[in-house]
Amino acid sequence: VQLQASGGGTVQAGDSLTLSCVVSGGTFSNYDMAWFRQVRGKEREHVGTISSSGHSTYYVKYPFDISRDNAKKSAYLLLKELKPEDTAVYYCAARLATFVGDSGRLKMEDEYNYWGQGTQVTVSS
Repeated sequence: VQLQASGGGTVQAGDSLTLSCVVSGGTFSNYDMAWFRQVRGKEREHVGTISSSGHSTYYVKYPFDISRDNAKKSAYLLLKELKPEDTAVYYCAARLATFVGDSGRLKMEDEYNYWGQGTQVTVSS
């Protein structure tokens, strides 16, 4: 399974940006999809997770939105009202949609088996 993230760039504070993650090599609808971000020198941070069906989302950072299109094998992260502190490398990740007793586990990096390469988002003030 391979993930390819794209859509990053440099924007002004208050702007919006949509990141995309295309998945190949697996059955996309079998995977929960997540977005994480990492500021240089800091730990990777969970931004949100969407279930394999797209019917549920988990712990999505406000005011961002997460979505997916199973027909296009793609997941999306809509970044809204961007602030300079949102500057980071954004990663998409995938996990097989198995039962997880504690939904809080979906915020953990080690729940995800597959990762994209990251896309840089820079927000200028």
